[in-house]
Amino acid sequence: MNQLDALRQWTTVVADTGDFRQLAQFKPQDATTNPSLILKAVQKAEYRPLLDEAVKKHGNLPTDEVIDRLLVRFGTEILSLIPGRVSTEVDARLSFDTAATIARAERIVALYRDADIDVGQRVLIKIASTWEGIEAARQLERKGIHTNLTLLFSFAQAVACGAAGVKLISPFVGRIYDWYKKAAGSAWDETASAGANDPGVKSVRQIFDYYKKHGIQTEVMGASFRNVGQIAALAGCDLLTISPELLGELAASEAPLAHALDADAAQSLDIPQLVLDESAFRFALNEDAMATEKLAEGIRAFAADAVKLERLMQEVE
Repeated sequence: MNQLDALRQWTTVVADTGDFRQLAQFKPQDATTNPSLILKAVQKAEYRPLLDEAVKKHGNLPTDEVIDRLLVRFGTEILSLIPGRVSTEVDARLSFDTAATIARAERIVALYRDADIDVGQRVLIKIASTWEGIEAARQLERKGIHTNLTLLFSFAQAVACGAAGVKLISPFVGRIYDWYKKAAGSAWDETASAGANDPGVKSVRQIFDYYKKHGIQTEVMGASFRNVGQIAALAGCDLLTISPELLGELAASEAPLAHALDADAAQSLDIPQLVLDESAFRFALNEDAMATEKLAEGIRAFAADAVKLERLMQEVE
């Protein structure tokens, strides 16, 4: 059994890509996208016609609506190739505006419904894990629109998401690892900080154990991996969203893969349940330098790629 098949025994495998033609090779259950992945995809010759088509067909509409239509087009193509759900992201520039995030999410959902997609079962709306984004998700979930809270780097963000009843969270393993490695500089010991000791892996394990201990139904989906060691150390997590490159490495390896995270074992752990109001959330996030920096950096990067996507649209003749 290769490592990818072994992982599937305990964890739902999700493809992290906008390149939907790669999906058949790895047969993931779900797929996730973001502005950066879509931007990367439409710069390839095989996907550029989707961008051109969206502009020529809907060019009379505001640019932000044309982008949403393009994102949904990618989403529907992905859904034709997978049995599960696709995550489609709200513009990161709305990350601090609850009302605007809700409005954008509802428009994306309406576009999926127009394409005859069962939104409740097959679509997750991705939203940055700011206080405003989490509140938007709380309200969307009450309306039956399921959400994927992304750019999640801290325990405080995870606690707030669980309390809000969001469907799924995406803690970013690799970006946490990147921050600690950079902060340590020459003192970084790769061997000592690998596997279960990887700071990104430890963050996801803490969240997973907390959710399972307290019966929180929010699904945990580790994301943003740098190597297969991080993935192996999280075998047993609810879901893991993995790039095609790392999916290929897992499929090519027959090295042993052990069950690392265990929901039943978490029941015996002594983990107090936390309640965070807005001020407590903001202070906890402020106290976590890594999470504060990576959240801001991630929002800026996704926002910049949204601008690049708009510029590409303006170049269509």
